[in-house]
Amino acid sequence: MRDGDSSPLLKLSGQHETALQGEVYSYTLVREPPQGFAAQAPYYLALVRLDDGQLITAQLTDVDSEVRIGDPVEMVTRKLTTDGAQGIIVYGYKFRPAIKTGDK
Repeated sequence: MRDGDSSPLLKLSGQHETALQGEVYSYTLVREPPQGFAAQAPYYLALVRLDDGQLITAQLTDVDSEVRIGDPVEMVTRKLTTDGAQGIIVYGYKFRPAIKTGDK
């Protein structure tokens, strides 16, 4: 976090800081996914406007109800795929509905 700012940040590749929270800017429900993602279909793919103003494309996860533009979301680490004959698990970021304070 930056001084005087309560927004969680992530430093990517040592280049710059990125907010970990934002809101759904736009989305679509992917029913016919690209190769390698068939087991995850259907899934939501969204443009997320981060709290620092950046737009990022990401899959939504842990969605239990209808997604709406403006929904608050937070970045989480999740399994993306399994790679190769040895079954190496590849992790990356996705976004889930933000957990409201007091719901923990």
